[in-house]
Amino acid sequence: MNQLINPSPVIHEKKTTTRESGTQDVREDVRELIDSQEIYEHIRDIVDPEHPYSLEQLNVVSDKDIQVDDNFGTVRVQFTPTVEHCSMATLIGLCIRVKLSKSLPERFKLDVTLSPGSHATEVAVNKQLNDKERVAAALENPSLLAMVCKCLNRQS
Repeated sequence: MNQLINPSPVIHEKKTTTRESGTQDVREDVRELIDSQEIYEHIRDIVDPEHPYSLEQLNVVSDKDIQVDDNFGTVRVQFTPTVEHCSMATLIGLCIRVKLSKSLPERFKLDVTLSPGSHATEVAVNKQLNDKERVAAALENPSLLAMVCKCLNRQS
């Protein structure tokens, strides 16, 4: 029995990228500032584990739900599953965490959480997503790791 959790998700148009490609003088001794738009660019094309659409197209992630404090090295991403009983919420959060861990300098601390009130087991999912030992254990599971890689590597 392979029923979809949300068989008819609402699909949103992808936004055009508004980030300017820098033609500025790049110096190695100057730290590149990271902002919320850059974080959004990293995660918007992650593919949903259940549907062939990106998290952006399903409105699971949006640029308004990302906060970055470059000075303190913190990134906070909130995401909203398409249904409040989504069993894929932890996997989606894990994909976001893995993508950002691989994309950002080590100086950043990541906080990946569900949007308040968006999921039936919000507290438990948030606890799992922000516990380093649980995340490491999840990524040691070959099946789970394969699902994460599939979501990160598919083109939408």
